[in-house]
Amino acid sequence: MIAHELLRKEGILLLRPQGPIQAGDFESVAKLVDPYIEQTEGLKGVMIEAPSFPGWDSFAALVSHLGFVRDHHKRIAKIAVVSDSAALSIGPQIAKHFVKAEFRHFNATEHDAALAWLRQ
Repeated sequence: MIAHELLRKEGILLLRPQGPIQAGDFESVAKLVDPYIEQTEGLKGVMIEAPSFPGWDSFAALVSHLGFVRDHHKRIAKIAVVSDSAALSIGPQIAKHFVKAEFRHFNATEHDAALAWLRQ
C-alpha cells in the first residue's frame, strides 16, 4: 500500500509506501493526481518517503508502477527521494536517464529540506 497526499496549493504529491507496492496502488494515486494535472498542467514535485525499499508484491505491481511513471513523468518537475535505503539512494542516478523530472536524494532525516527543495 502507498499512503498518498496531494498538497494542492503547492502542487506537491507525497508518497509513503507502507509495505510492498501492490498493483492497485498507482491506480489510486492516479485517481487523485490526474484531475489536478489536467487543471494545472502538472505537479511541481513528488516526495517519496521510504525508510527502506519496499519492493513490489507481484509482477503486476511492477508493471503498474512503470505504467504510472510512463504516463506521468513528463508532467512532474521534481522528485525528492527521502530514504536511507541504499537501493533508493541510487534510484535518482538511474531514473534520470528515463524520466524528465529532476531527481534528488535526501537522507531520511532531511524531510524538511526535501520539501523546501520541491517548493523552489
